[in-house]
Amino acid sequence: MNRAALILALIPLSACAAIPDASSLPPLPAEQQAFWDALESHCGKAYAGSLVSEDARDAAFRGKAMRAHWADCSPTRIAIAFHVEDNDEAGGWDRSRTWLVSRTAEGLRLKHDHRHRDGSIDAVTQYGGDTLGAGTARAQDFPVDAYSIAMFEREGLDQSLTNVWRVEVDPARKPDARFAYQLTRRNDPTRLFRVTFDLTRPVPAPPPAWGW
Repeated sequence: MNRAALILALIPLSACAAIPDASSLPPLPAEQQAFWDALESHCGKAYAGSLVSEDARDAAFRGKAMRAHWADCSPTRIAIAFHVEDNDEAGGWDRSRTWLVSRTAEGLRLKHDHRHRDGSIDAVTQYGGDTLGAGTARAQDFPVDAYSIAMFEREGLDQSLTNVWRVEVDPARKPDARFAYQLTRRNDPTRLFRVTFDLTRPVPAPPPAWGW
């Protein structure tokens, strides 16, 4: 492996350093702890969802079945696999995406784990950001971080340099519980990607996301 390829291979590893032990972290703000508890209440379950935004840039997602599977949970990290129906893929599903929500010393972090069908790491992966405030018990915002900006610039994805991701979740006990993942951009008020999932009706768990 040449030097450039080695550096590229190591970047995702540096972005997702060893998961800290929960006992080493300070308590979360009350709002973030309630959010974490709600997220954790769905561990092991899977739910059906769909695209609800109408941005023409997301036409490839429109009308596609979707699944969110709480595939792996620890006291400091929750991995939610995002499966999207895709008839061009073997098995009829794109299983390349996993959302990683983790606790840090400063709050909460969202990262995107992207893999190829063979499990290898995509060149654009482990991007995301950290919370800058307490948020609410239902919603947390994750503005793009410096690591992600550098990666987007390297990959020619300048449109993503002001990304803000939002995760919304209700606890399992709520009668009309919903989960949402959303992308907006600070420099583009027209950009909106939003998918929602019905948390009141678990569905059978899908196969593992690629590489998991």
